[in-house]
Order: sequence, then C-alpha cells, then structure tokens
Amino acid sequence: MIAPPDPSRPVPPGRVRVDCHVHTVESGDAVTTLDQLAERVAVHRIDVVCITDHNHLAGTPEGLSRAIGARAVLGEEIRTRSGELIGLFLTERVPYVLPAREVVELIRAQGGIVCAPHPYDPLRAGVGADLDAMCDAGLIDAVEVFNAKIADPEHNRAAVRTARAYGLPGTVGSDAHDPQGVGAAYLELPDFDGPKSFLDALHEAEHRGEYRPHAPRYTPGPPAASRPGRDLGSRGRSSGSA
Repeated sequence: MIAPPDPSRPVPPGRVRVDCHVHTVESGDAVTTLDQLAERVAVHRIDVVCITDHNHLAGTPEGLSRAIGARAVLGEEIRTRSGELIGLFLTERVPYVLPAREVVELIRAQGGIVCAPHPYDPLRAGVGADLDAMCDAGLIDAVEVFNAKIADPEHNRAAVRTARAYGLPGTVGSDAHDPQGVGAAYLELPDFDGPKSFLDALHEAEHRGEYRPHAPRYTPGPPAASRPGRDLGSRGRSSGSA
C-alpha cells in the first residue's frame, strides 16, 4: 500500500518532494494555469514539478521555476504509435505519432530520460502491450508505478511488478489536469541535479499518493493570449493533445 500525501509532514534535509507528472493549460485538455499551479505547489510544499504537457514543451526550466515558485523539470507526454511516453529533462519538443523507438532516440539524444506513464490503465493510451519488449530492449528508464488518476489500483500494481522485474526505478505522479489534482501524488527522494542523479535518486524514493478524480477531459482553458507564462521561452508548440 502506498502512503497518502501529507503536506504537513516536513521533508527530511537533503531530500525533495517531486511530482513527476503534471499538466498545464498548454496540454489542451487541462485547465491549470501557472498561477494556479504556483498556489497548489505552495499548499502541498512540492519542491520539484515535472511539467509534462501533451506533445508540447511549456517553456524553459528557469522561466517555469520563477512562475511556479518551485524547481521545474521540463518534460513532454508524447503520443507514439505504441502509446504515450514521457520524456524528462528535455530541451526540444519531440514530435508525436512517431514509432516509440524513434521517440526514445530523440529523447535520449538531448540527454533526457524515458518514462512509461500509466502503462496498464485501459482508459489511457499507455504502452502496456509493448512495455515488456521495450524494457527488455533497454528503451525505458523508469516506469510510472503510481498514477493518481487510476481508479483501479491493480493497474498501478501491474506497473510496480514490471518495474521490479526489469530492475527499473518507479516514478509517481498526480497526472493533474486541474488545480485540485496537484499534490495527489509525489515522491520524496534525495535531491538531484540532472537526469542521471534523478534516476539514481528514484531508487531511494518514498512514494506517496491517493486516487483523485480530475476535471472532465478537453475542458477548454483560457484563450491562448491570456495564458500565463507564454513569455517563458517556449521552444515548441503543441500539435494536438493525447
């Protein structure tokens, strides 16, 4: 059993609280503005947020960190022909609907890491059917072992079993698409300064999370011109949402 979130519990020195899977209005199917994300990050005392908008890079780590009042890891949730993958520590947007192997190569070419989100949830487009083969081929760096939007805990448990079978670390994420979802799941792990140390730290992470339903998918966000954070040095534009 995973422990529930507890924002009142201090994070031990040398460790940080990380939500590995968060969406903003830039995803197209999410409603959270950067101002709202900043408010929720403060409430839940989250130190690091991995912003993983669909098929889009939301800005720069420096600009996003200033906007949300916490360290930002720039990522992307990418639709591939096998299902969705997350790239973290990205510098350039990865195109969508490419073969999964090509997406992995594009993520790693820029020093990023590859995570398999919600692989076995039948309501979301994970890579579950191909995950064993991808892990066996060394294409996956981490598996999302708890996603707070998954109603059936068996789907999360299946991800745990696969991660353990291949000796891969697990990530945890709220997969928040609305402000109320932020803080539903996070890791507490040793502080890190890049992709390699993040992967190392994942092996020492404490997982916390709870199921938390989210706002209806495809709820329109604010008009593009009014969205906060559009001057943050965005390096890519969305080509659709998954």
